[in-house]
Amino acid sequence: MTRTLEVSLRDRSYPIHIGAGLLDDIAGLSGVTPGSSVAIVTNPVVADLYLARLKDALESHGCKLTVVVVPDGEEHKTIDTWSLIHDRLLAAKLDRKSTVIALGGGVIGDVAGFAAATYQRGTGLVQVPTTLLSQVDSSVGGKTAVNHPAGKNMIGTFYQPRAVVIDTSTLTTLPDRELSAGLAEVIKYGLIRDRPFFEWLENNCRALLDREPQALVYAIETSCRHKADIVAKDETEQGERMLLNLGHTFGHAIEAGLGYGQWLHGEAIAAGTVLAARLSASLGWLGPDDVDRIVGIFQQCALPTAAPAMGTARYLELMSLDKKVVSGRMRLILLKAIGDAVVSDSTPVAALEAVLE
Repeated sequence: MTRTLEVSLRDRSYPIHIGAGLLDDIAGLSGVTPGSSVAIVTNPVVADLYLARLKDALESHGCKLTVVVVPDGEEHKTIDTWSLIHDRLLAAKLDRKSTVIALGGGVIGDVAGFAAATYQRGTGLVQVPTTLLSQVDSSVGGKTAVNHPAGKNMIGTFYQPRAVVIDTSTLTTLPDRELSAGLAEVIKYGLIRDRPFFEWLENNCRALLDREPQALVYAIETSCRHKADIVAKDETEQGERMLLNLGHTFGHAIEAGLGYGQWLHGEAIAAGTVLAARLSASLGWLGPDDVDRIVGIFQQCALPTAAPAMGTARYLELMSLDKKVVSGRMRLILLKAIGDAVVSDSTPVAALEAVLE
């Protein structure tokens, strides 16, 4: 059974379709018109698994296809890869009425989305996420970007897709490490605004790791519902949407500091969220039991809870480049309680340094 949610953005509203086997129905679910030009952007790993099915579905709809296969991995989420996609779109003579389909995880979704946003000042975009992390987070909400050596996602746009099509059956081929990484973003929704969901996750981590279909669909749908609600209220991250960055200021510093691709994004976010929890506790907001529960749920999901030692000065240097920094003032997402996150722009430097040390 297909579940459909909506991201409500007036004339730019779009559906999120969730269900098993949806790749075969991509033409109808994505709104691609018969005979139109479509560019599928993917990587070699996903191409081997799912490209043929997507091509068959679109060709049977009469679409004219261009396939762009880019290197796999966070280290390739660069301007060079973005430029390569543009080269292929230009060579195929795609126009503004064409559609770019991002088939893959968060890296593909971000870089293909950025290419769609900037090709001829914007062409159609459909997100087809194939990892848990991209299904519950990066495919929804319109953030597109590539990395810069100094910071993650520093070059990009807000550009909403026409549709998000989540085929949950793609998770059957996802490596265990990447499944765990995706759960970091699922846990985030419970921590920032849904304590009952956090408690459900505490009791169902094993079912999710075992890929039980009902548990996965519930977790994906609940996560997407929260993301869609927040994006509808704050599309360009001026207020409430910043709460979705719980653990990300620390996590992005870990990714940039270690070198992109050394830790998966979800692994860095898990360790970063634990740092945010410890900082929240040092300010008197969380109790020791709360921190233990947060550490415990990440451990249940086979995620790291100790951040790598890079030195306090290096963390602060990298965190100062965070996109939430305004006029030199760092804004961190912290927890008043499990299920209640806040944006803090007055965190004592001494407290932050103590947690980093």
